[in-house]
Amino acid sequence: MPRHKSVYILPNLLTIASMFIGFLGLTWAIQGDFVSCALCILASCVFDGLDGKVARMTGTTSEFGVQLDSLADLVTFGVVPATMSYLWMLEGYGRLGLMAAFLFMACGALRLARFNVQAATSAKNHFIGLPIPAAACTVATLVLFSEYIPEAYAQSILPISTLVLVYVLSFFMVSTIRFYSFKEFSAFKAHPFSWMVTAILVFSLVASRPKFLGFIIFLGYLISGPLYTIFLLSRRSKRLLRDSSKEELG
Repeated sequence: MPRHKSVYILPNLLTIASMFIGFLGLTWAIQGDFVSCALCILASCVFDGLDGKVARMTGTTSEFGVQLDSLADLVTFGVVPATMSYLWMLEGYGRLGLMAAFLFMACGALRLARFNVQAATSAKNHFIGLPIPAAACTVATLVLFSEYIPEAYAQSILPISTLVLVYVLSFFMVSTIRFYSFKEFSAFKAHPFSWMVTAILVFSLVASRPKFLGFIIFLGYLISGPLYTIFLLSRRSKRLLRDSSKEELG
């Protein structure tokens, strides 16, 4: 039985909604309302996650939807956070700040292009390079987290910290560092009750201090990439090489 056309339109509408919220955030960034812009980026990330899941659940994935999603991501998670970070903290650094903002947007575009090319052949349990939505949300949560920084330190530490963070995020997006994708649910299926309790605890903590813990969580995910690559994947590769050598000798 053929699916109704509205079923195919639904994922694309979610993508357009994500892009509209990002555009709304861009207008607020230009007006100097950086908190509202940061919230728009986070809201767009929710819609960006929903469109793919709805497309897979309804069996309406298409090449058109993939390309539209990438273009929307470049606007929402590339142009918007780059503009926001420049107008918020990087403008005072002149050309260095301008290049940081542009590099964030350019590396985001390269990351999206590489993902589209390698999507069919890459492993499902990890991303190669930091996903652009995670990079954008890290900058957005920093804006929200900044209200916890004392005024005496904010004027001296926050601008340079933002500059360094934007450069680091840009490098991580185009790097070959592996980041866990949370697409493999074998561990969750093996211990569903334990993971449910953990999820409730994490949700409760984030709900109690969302602006503070949001940045801590995304910063933790940023740090987890190098640790995941160096310790977990390298050990797994060495173990596979050792096992294959034993099979050849045997």
